[in-house]
Amino acid sequence: MNKQNLKEQVKQYWNNASCGTESTNQEKFSKKYFQEIEAFRYKVEPEIHLFAQFTRYHGKKLLEIGVGAGTDFVQWVRAGTQAYGIDLTQEAIENTAERLALDGLKAQELRVADAENLPYQDNFFDVVYSWGVIHHSPDMPQCLKEIVRVVKPGGTIKLMVYNRRSLFAFYRYLLAGLFRGKPFQRISTVLFNHQESMGTKAYTRREIKNMLSCYRVKIKRIQATVTQHDLLYYKSRPMRWCAYLVACLCGWNSVGWFMTIDLEKK
Repeated sequence: MNKQNLKEQVKQYWNNASCGTESTNQEKFSKKYFQEIEAFRYKVEPEIHLFAQFTRYHGKKLLEIGVGAGTDFVQWVRAGTQAYGIDLTQEAIENTAERLALDGLKAQELRVADAENLPYQDNFFDVVYSWGVIHHSPDMPQCLKEIVRVVKPGGTIKLMVYNRRSLFAFYRYLLAGLFRGKPFQRISTVLFNHQESMGTKAYTRREIKNMLSCYRVKIKRIQATVTQHDLLYYKSRPMRWCAYLVACLCGWNSVGWFMTIDLEKK
């Protein structure tokens, strides 16, 4: 499958339902619809607030890549950033625009755009933020190149991508590989074909560092703390305790599904 066909599949998948909207059955675009999406997101992924530090960037020109249902983007606008938001899908832009209107908020810009070809000039933003998005791109190195391009020297880049050496990735391998009689199937292949949209990728720390070595960035921190997904929050208590024990033995800050990356452009 070529990259363009894969991108169309990714776009179609997320256009059917923006990330997070599966957590509610409320009327679309209603206040309860957005409230349930937000409550679920920050309950299951509480690390977002600690990582993003929304209020720290008041007055800064910020780009969020992949706004989804608009939950994080609204936090940026509330925090007083000059917020620009893009997404590959019209569905996400509509979700986010409706959310802003419901709260009486305004962003600098909200538009459909491709992270592999950002529609902004060089050195334009103080901050670029993306949570769980660019690993769905057929060409993540190109996304990184574009992100670095549009950030000002001294600016901040905050990214989350999936960690292949995580408990959750191993769990997905068990379900879609080993337990289906395919013990030699690679974890990367399982995630590519069975995790969210077609083509989903996950990386190791070394791979991320190698990719970033091509760009003028300073790595401030790369971390993969265990998440609720690794701890199988939706499973029975015995399974959750088992996951907790494995996480403690394997390294709490290294085997999490979410690899958070803090960078500074040189």
